[in-house]
Amino acid sequence: MTFEEVLIQKPAERAQCAGAALEEVLVSAKDNQSLTVGVYECAKVMNLDPDSVSFCVLATDEQFEWDVALQIHFTLIQSFCFDNDISIVRVSDTQRLAAIVGDEQEDAHCVLITNPADGSWEDTALEKLHLFCEESRRLNDWVPEISLPER
Repeated sequence: MTFEEVLIQKPAERAQCAGAALEEVLVSAKDNQSLTVGVYECAKVMNLDPDSVSFCVLATDEQFEWDVALQIHFTLIQSFCFDNDISIVRVSDTQRLAAIVGDEQEDAHCVLITNPADGSWEDTALEKLHLFCEESRRLNDWVPEISLPER
């Protein structure tokens, strides 16, 4: 999908397309061992090697909506992503995200997609997500929320 095709999509179509692309990227990144799962683990990666981070996913649901510590972590992660030009999205189904990334502890509140050291992994779905985030920022939606496809 080209940037022009993304621009002419309706908002509902854009979000649905982005949700499918996100699932595809997460599965591909997991297969390529390019995922970091968990708020603290992600913070470590961002601190040690911010240039290796390609994309960030924040997830919360009603159970954690009022968790002040988690919201503070989210604010810090968002700020870091903005400062380092890392695309970022929110999803509202933590359990679904945990199922996709294979996190049994369900600490999938933050997931980073990192670039492999050899740079051999490229994904068109990741490019679609970057375009989605870029267009969302143009519409002043700095952390767009997307829905993962149901299983």
